[in-house]
Amino acid sequence: MTREHVEGGTKSRTQVNNEENNPCWKEHRMSLRCMSDSNYNSEECQLQFQNYRTCREFWTEVQRQRRLKGIRPLLPPLEERKSIKAKYMETGEIII
Repeated sequence: MTREHVEGGTKSRTQVNNEENNPCWKEHRMSLRCMSDSNYNSEECQLQFQNYRTCREFWTEVQRQRRLKGIRPLLPPLEERKSIKAKYMETGEIII
């Protein structure tokens, strides 16, 4: 099994590459698929890249707010993510 170094230890790629541990897993896969489909012409995948960046920024901010409030785990469980995202879409604010 391939491992990669992360702060405080290692995580297997299977831990990182699934929706439970990576809230932007679908966006990540869409970016990779676009690159493959476009023969690795990144110019054609800018929309997917931006979507992935926006997703990462959103969930990084969620984790930051949870850290400040002492809420663990920092990354909300799958069942809470839809409501957090829905509240953000409704109000424009991240409500934890």
